[in-house]
Amino acid sequence: MLCIREPGGNIISEKIRGLLLDAANQGITSRTEALLYAAARSQVVEEIINPALTAGKIVLADRYMDSTIAYQGYGRGLDINFLQELNQLCTGGLKPDLTLLLDLSSKEAELRRKQEIPDRLEKEGLAFQEKVRQGYLLLAEQEKERIKVLDARREIENVLQQATHWLDELLTSYDKPGGVPYEDRPGAEKNK
Repeated sequence: MLCIREPGGNIISEKIRGLLLDAANQGITSRTEALLYAAARSQVVEEIINPALTAGKIVLADRYMDSTIAYQGYGRGLDINFLQELNQLCTGGLKPDLTLLLDLSSKEAELRRKQEIPDRLEKEGLAFQEKVRQGYLLLAEQEKERIKVLDARREIENVLQQATHWLDELLTSYDKPGGVPYEDRPGAEKNK
């Protein structure tokens, strides 16, 4: 299994991450922000994710393409169709088989981060964070088969149990009679 974060996961994407999250960079426009996230994603897909999938590994990513729709689309107000096309371009059409959305109110999330130094996006405030949260929830409503909402207010053991349930269900679906073999999962044709 390969675990990565986004933006990040390799040298170039980590440098872009530093630029994007640095609170001193308040002048980044919404479109530039979206393009920088897409550049970081494109680099990590080509350099890290596709080779890992080709080698038969499971890739677990902390954020991916839905973040662009939630943050730059619903949060910043950029055109959703433009962002979907951008995601298609930078990922080569590679979509996750499963997305786990840890849902928590914006206020509760802010309270949990109280001891941390806020990054550029966290400094946007509660109204922005709530637009992003609502964007994620709308995506989850639109793609119920792929996006599973987990109640992050619960104890960590309960959240982990929910996550494990959905992961087990996905992995066993590949092995069931009539199920999709792992190597034939959605997106795998891009990696053969």
